[in-house]
Amino acid sequence: MAKAKAKAGRVSMSDLRAMINKKAGRNVAHDLREDNPTEVKEWIPTGSRWLDSIICKGKYAGIPVGKVTELAGLEATGKSFLAAQVAANAQKMGINVFYFDSESAIDPTFLEKAGCDLGSMAYIQAQSVEFVLETIEDVLGATDDKVLFIWDSLAFTPSISDVEGDFNPQSSVATKARILAKGMSKLIVPLADKRATFLVLNQLKTNIPQGPAARQIAMTTPYITPGGKAMHYSYSLRVWLTGRKSKAAYVNDENGFRIGSEVKVKLEKSRFGTQGRTCTFRILWGTENIGVQDEASWFEALKNFMTVAGSWYTLEHKGYTKRFQPSKWVSLLEKDEEFRQHVVDFMDEVVVQKFDKREGEASDFYEVDKAS
Repeated sequence: MAKAKAKAGRVSMSDLRAMINKKAGRNVAHDLREDNPTEVKEWIPTGSRWLDSIICKGKYAGIPVGKVTELAGLEATGKSFLAAQVAANAQKMGINVFYFDSESAIDPTFLEKAGCDLGSMAYIQAQSVEFVLETIEDVLGATDDKVLFIWDSLAFTPSISDVEGDFNPQSSVATKARILAKGMSKLIVPLADKRATFLVLNQLKTNIPQGPAARQIAMTTPYITPGGKAMHYSYSLRVWLTGRKSKAAYVNDENGFRIGSEVKVKLEKSRFGTQGRTCTFRILWGTENIGVQDEASWFEALKNFMTVAGSWYTLEHKGYTKRFQPSKWVSLLEKDEEFRQHVVDFMDEVVVQKFDKREGEASDFYEVDKAS
């Protein structure tokens, strides 16, 4: 017995990993120095450099490939518009897009304006929650190509029992949550192994708590999302979109018609060290050039790091100095390549936090960002 124990103790770790993989029928045991299945190696840009800059500390990121991301927001905050830009950017990376639409509201012209190639996109009507999950499982089993699944939206997709049952809400209480709990537990590992990306669009609903502490809970947690706790656990990133309730929250054209809205973004959950960070940008949806007004938002990201005197701001970076007025910001970025490059590098240092030599300033920015 002692000899057997001694012999067993001399088995190498690589042999033990091979034994576990043989038992599992697939690679589940890894050497993290050589093959880390949890590492995000690719990111899909969102269309907002500021948002991509705050998602992962130390990296210029985006939507993590191989993970599940929630994009939740109040009505008319740009969820579908942002998702369309993610889809377009994914296609540029050679990723196939499968768009599940439960609201039958996507306009092909809108997708094309956002940069999507309709010929290489599969538009799927989301008949039920079960149908969406089963279709994702089937696609993952049928192809080794990189894929992006967009579900628009979880909140509005019924379960089969909802479709076939009556209109009494009590007859299907928690049905969707139970389906999602089972479905996501089956899909998380296949999504990661195939480097497939799952972007779930969801609605923010007003939290109406009960009990003696209801007022305090409503103040600290004003919004909730449908789908149950299992979805919260499966998300690697939760991006919440809200907007200001004022005239300044909208973009108007010269005739006074609304053509866009201002969006405030908060990282409600992040496994990349950035939970709680925020940014703002404007989304245009009533013009030919739809999408995020990206460059205009860079000024808001950096203005706390520039000196200001009256209506003039001064950008100082590595010996470079530029004095300007905010109204000239976008035109300067378009016409002055040197200014643009310094702005991009400056964002990398204080927002993405790529460089240790400015870590103190980067930490200050993080505190300002959280407070906002």
